[in-house]
Amino acid sequence: MTITQPRSFTRRLARLALLAVLSGIVLHGPLPAGAQPMGGFGGPGGPGGRSGPSEVGVMPVTRADVPVTVELPGRATAFQLAAVRPKVGGEITEIPYEAGTLVEAGTVLFRLEDETLAVELTAREVAVASAQAALEGAQATVDRYRKLSGSGVTQADLESAVVLLAAARAALGSAELQRDLAELALRRTEIRSPIRGIAAVTPFSVGDTVSEGQSDALTEVAQVDPIYVDVSESRARILRHQRSIADGSMERFDSGGVAQLTLETGETYAQPGRILAPGTQVSATTGTIPIRLQFPNPERQILPGQFVRVTLTIGRINAFLVPQRATSRAASGDLTAFVARDGKAVEVRLSEVGTHENAWIVTEGLEDGDQLILDGLSNLRDGAEITTVPVEIDEGGVVRDAEDAAATTDPAPETAAAGTSARAPATPSDGG
Repeated sequence: MTITQPRSFTRRLARLALLAVLSGIVLHGPLPAGAQPMGGFGGPGGPGGRSGPSEVGVMPVTRADVPVTVELPGRATAFQLAAVRPKVGGEITEIPYEAGTLVEAGTVLFRLEDETLAVELTAREVAVASAQAALEGAQATVDRYRKLSGSGVTQADLESAVVLLAAARAALGSAELQRDLAELALRRTEIRSPIRGIAAVTPFSVGDTVSEGQSDALTEVAQVDPIYVDVSESRARILRHQRSIADGSMERFDSGGVAQLTLETGETYAQPGRILAPGTQVSATTGTIPIRLQFPNPERQILPGQFVRVTLTIGRINAFLVPQRATSRAASGDLTAFVARDGKAVEVRLSEVGTHENAWIVTEGLEDGDQLILDGLSNLRDGAEITTVPVEIDEGGVVRDAEDAAATTDPAPETAAAGTSARAPATPSDGG
């Protein structure tokens, strides 16, 4: 059953609610400074709100020669890598090397059982001696027949003796060859490192039997000083850089260390590298070409297979360095920033050609001496009235007043970690 309240009762409740609101305003007094009323006009947050310029932090920008760099992921590759396999068969009797250590070319890594091959060599040496004796006998016969030629020895006998002498020489040569092969096989029971490098752990142990030409390597030896790093770069970006150099907008970088490494720990590798040669074929799937670089590696900080990041310096360009924190992207995708001009915030559109550290490389959109707004950007609108305070960005990426930055050596840990401004937040303008 639905109970309908009289209309007069409803009006009475509305009056009581209004009186309660008015009583609260009288009892509690006016709103505190800075508080905003709930809805309505005339408050600081509404259309009729607080007027006056907003305080912003600015930094002057000027053109300078900026290195144009690209950062690419890469992977280290050994300068030389030798897979060690046996050239004769036999049982492993000794593994004299220590895995992970530097071995010189010719260092013995494995020794195989050699008794069988030693016996084989002895037999071959006996065969050589026998062939040598046969040759000497054949030579003596020929010499004697030549002396007796025409007196008891026919020409046919002499010719036969000469043929036998030639056969004896061939037999001796064959015996000597077999002896040399047996001697070589015996030497190969000592398996040596073909290059200078780091010897890997072997999957074999003493007592294992190996065979000549087996597919499984006994170990690997890698030369890692110097070391290669392979990266891939977009062919389209390479063409754009080449066009910039050709039209004079970018100067080619020709000094020695054009490549810098960043290790997996984030540490910058101390030794600069150089480009050996770019690839000659574009990948059909990625549109990139391979590039091989070479770095000195005396301390073996880089090992084959290690992932690193490579910063390549392509050239120099005359441009502005605009901190990324001072910019934003418009709905159209254009890069924008605010500059202070004649007491107002002016939004400008920037043309960028890449990044350098934490800044955009900007070629158009700014003028020398422009006051770039770094701090107080929240809710800032084009044309808003502003007052400016000089600021700087310290090494930790923290925005500080210029006077504070000169007096402060280390930023507060909490502020530096957050990457926020060390200034008190400026009150944003109403949009002007």
